[in-house]
Amino acid sequence: MEHSAKTMNSNLKLSNRDRSVLMKTPFLTGLSTNSTLRMLSAMSVVNLATRHSIFREGERAELFYCVLSGYVRLYRLSQEGREADIRICGPGDTFAECLLYGEDTYPYHAQAAENATLATFDIQMVREIASEEKDVAQAVMMVLSRHLLTTMNCVANDRLFTAPQRVANYILERCPVDGGPASIRLPFQKSLLAGMLGLAPEALSRAFSTLRKSGVTVRGRAIQVMDVSNLRNL
Repeated sequence: MEHSAKTMNSNLKLSNRDRSVLMKTPFLTGLSTNSTLRMLSAMSVVNLATRHSIFREGERAELFYCVLSGYVRLYRLSQEGREADIRICGPGDTFAECLLYGEDTYPYHAQAAENATLATFDIQMVREIASEEKDVAQAVMMVLSRHLLTTMNCVANDRLFTAPQRVANYILERCPVDGGPASIRLPFQKSLLAGMLGLAPEALSRAFSTLRKSGVTVRGRAIQVMDVSNLRNL
């Protein structure tokens, strides 16, 4: 069951770790001192519990968000109640900033996939700052451009690669070596990985089963690869 956003712990101070994550985001990297201070004046910090509803599709959009810790799930619902993940956001990722210029209601649902800390930005305040500070406007355009390119890559991957290939590519991108044995650990539960890759949970399980033939074993969140170079030839 989702928890109402009205019960979240808000008005917190930035920890040193959260500040480090925030200041490395494209929204704030490279801004002048004055612009950075103005952006921070439009920001507050909230803690959310697992499965906490951040906003729902169709609600009036007043804030956009940056994940400081934990993970956030963006998804849509069909009339029959089926869920389709759009994106999984981790530390440093921003979401709903597309509404700075466009619609005034959220186009999807957002939910904390696990305990999370978010920076929230007042959309109207940031619009005003961007109209007065050129570097803020450029940062907004850069972020929106990145999201567009990422979306295009996701569409292409869905059409070009099979489910096992998508899972293999995810593993390979995170392997610390180019050949030989390697191991990685998922930062979140497998259901989130399935959503990130555009797969149903059962399709992800079948993909892992297929990858056993290529030397991939999965135990909980731990993934072991017998030979990275062999996996690349899938």
